[in-house]
Amino acid sequence: MPGSDVELMETRATPAPETPLAVAPGEVVIQLDHVGVKYRVPTEHIRSFKEFAIRRLRGQVGYREFWALHDVSLTVRRGEGLVIVGHNGAGKSTLLKVIARVLRPTEGRVWVRGDVAPLLQLGAGFHPEMTGRENVWLNATLLGHSRREIEAHFREIVDFAELWDFIDAPLRTYSSGMVARLGFAVATSWHPDVLLVDELLVVGDQSFQQKCRARIDAFRAAGTTVVLVSHNMSEARALCQQALWLEHGVVRAAGPVDEITAAYEQAASAV
Repeated sequence: MPGSDVELMETRATPAPETPLAVAPGEVVIQLDHVGVKYRVPTEHIRSFKEFAIRRLRGQVGYREFWALHDVSLTVRRGEGLVIVGHNGAGKSTLLKVIARVLRPTEGRVWVRGDVAPLLQLGAGFHPEMTGRENVWLNATLLGHSRREIEAHFREIVDFAELWDFIDAPLRTYSSGMVARLGFAVATSWHPDVLLVDELLVVGDQSFQQKCRARIDAFRAAGTTVVLVSHNMSEARALCQQALWLEHGVVRAAGPVDEITAAYEQAASAV
């Protein structure tokens, strides 16, 4: 499509469950079997929608196929921590979106049990002309929470984000850090069965990062499964027991976090 370098094949958004399922300790909560995600990439850049429409009618739009993920299988149990490592463009964020049920895979099977909190892009779903208060309601509704649930959690959300002085100001007046803080507070105000984190432990200043880390630690202590994308190997080892190494959309290695991250660091340093 115009204005974008790739076109996703077979995508579908899936709403989050309204209430979490009861998940027993040690029970499988994430299962991926031979999952692949294919994109169609234009063979040349198209500058405008008008040009795209004309060339499409003339049959002059060419594409090539690109597999962002191919033949990925994994199993994660309740309470486990899994870190996904790999270079930029390896397919890490795409894999998180598949687990979050934001992307529908082109092939393979995805099975996720329980309430999922996706921290993929903080502030996604916010509207710049609406106030912080209105955006809390909007974002929490998009995450599948009822009016009663949002009312019960509203004060906790604003307290955690430390934004009472700005909550009735338009979001366009917020800094990027303030938007991220509000997004994190909304996404983590409810206890999830599965927490998906995409390089988001750098929200706000150092003291706020510590609050975010403490909340994630509390989730893990309560049995939440954490799937993390990170380039910080010390952070990965602290939060996770298992690691999955992606390379060009394919699983290169999987196993104990210390073993896999050490191999990944060695390979990265050799480049």
